[in-house]
Amino acid sequence: MSIRVGKPGTEGAGARWAEAVRREAAAAGRAVRAARSTPGRERDLVVQSLKAALAAVLAWFVASDWLGDPMALMAPWVALVLVQATVYGSLRQAAQQWTAICAGTLLASAAQALTGDTLGALALSVPLLMLLAHWPRFGDQGIYAATTAVFTLASGAVSASAVGHRVGQAALGAVIGVAVNALVLPPVHLRDVRENLAALAREAGEALHEVAAGLRDGEWDAATAADWSRRADRLERRCEGLRSARSWSRESLRLTAGPLRALHRVPLDVPPESEDARWGRVTDHVTALTRTLAVAADDDRAPAPPRAAALRVYARLLELLGDACEAQAEGLLGAGADGAEVEGFEAERAEAEMEELRARLQGSLRDHAGQGAAHTAVLGTLLLQAENLWVEALPGARREERAE
Repeated sequence: MSIRVGKPGTEGAGARWAEAVRREAAAAGRAVRAARSTPGRERDLVVQSLKAALAAVLAWFVASDWLGDPMALMAPWVALVLVQATVYGSLRQAAQQWTAICAGTLLASAAQALTGDTLGALALSVPLLMLLAHWPRFGDQGIYAATTAVFTLASGAVSASAVGHRVGQAALGAVIGVAVNALVLPPVHLRDVRENLAALAREAGEALHEVAAGLRDGEWDAATAADWSRRADRLERRCEGLRSARSWSRESLRLTAGPLRALHRVPLDVPPESEDARWGRVTDHVTALTRTLAVAADDDRAPAPPRAAALRVYARLLELLGDACEAQAEGLLGAGADGAEVEGFEAERAEAEMEELRARLQGSLRDHAGQGAAHTAVLGTLLLQAENLWVEALPGARREERAE
């Protein structure tokens, strides 16, 4: 008989660690394959990392080997951290960081001269610099004032010439970091806008298909309607991601749009901001639709759901609208920005069928009117939201028809 000695739960903890390591390794492998195969965030991260390393090496060479400066550490340090996600961000942070480094160097040197002791100089300068780090003008670069003060006092180089060297090296590193970021494959974040728009359109279509399936089968209740509402709430979070991507897109084109158009390095046919507003309205209509269904499914509320036959017709209408949304998502990721001309989806045929479904629903609405306001209110509201979605999901043909 053998006796195993060990702490309880050791094997379970080891298995969890092994599983966590396996997942991380798999994620790293997927990121490497993605960086090699197609343009995307993974490849952008590789490019930015190599550019930061190039900036640091170049700054060290210029400061140490070319200029022969014995305090060459500051130049590669500053150059490394200033290769940011946008050229404008690099330039803005260069000004903030250089100002913070100047403040830290000067205040630490003054504190050393006043106290004559490194510990006293740290106690005098660092608290003030940490307060200064929270000044909004410094952004997230204010902490470099305190770290520079610690570095200055630890090195013991607090003379006027040492201060001048350190400030000059910081300026040199900032210039090199910004120059490398601006001239070597400058980052432009246009792909994120298109991908976020496509994801929003696709998820809106999936939400409409999910609601259509529940209404068509007749197997839905208050809990199901609550799930639909939560699905619509996730669309709003996707809208927030789109707004963030649009902001990055605008910033990445500042100071780089002209040179990039000359070099034709990246496509600049990013969808217009009017598309953001249009899909934001689609999100609002999907949210309103799901909330109407949630109210109708609540037994404690006066409005009642329409009859099953009308809901099946409405489900088909939502299915067509979902197809239109998903088709536009495919179009956004394809060659064109208009998803109405995507294989498997014919806009004109969908328009004709939706016209027929709308006429049938309007007839159902008249029939429901004879049964009381409770059923009529819900069906009328649902039909209104479908009309709104129709106008936004298929804007071209529908608006032309209204203009005529």
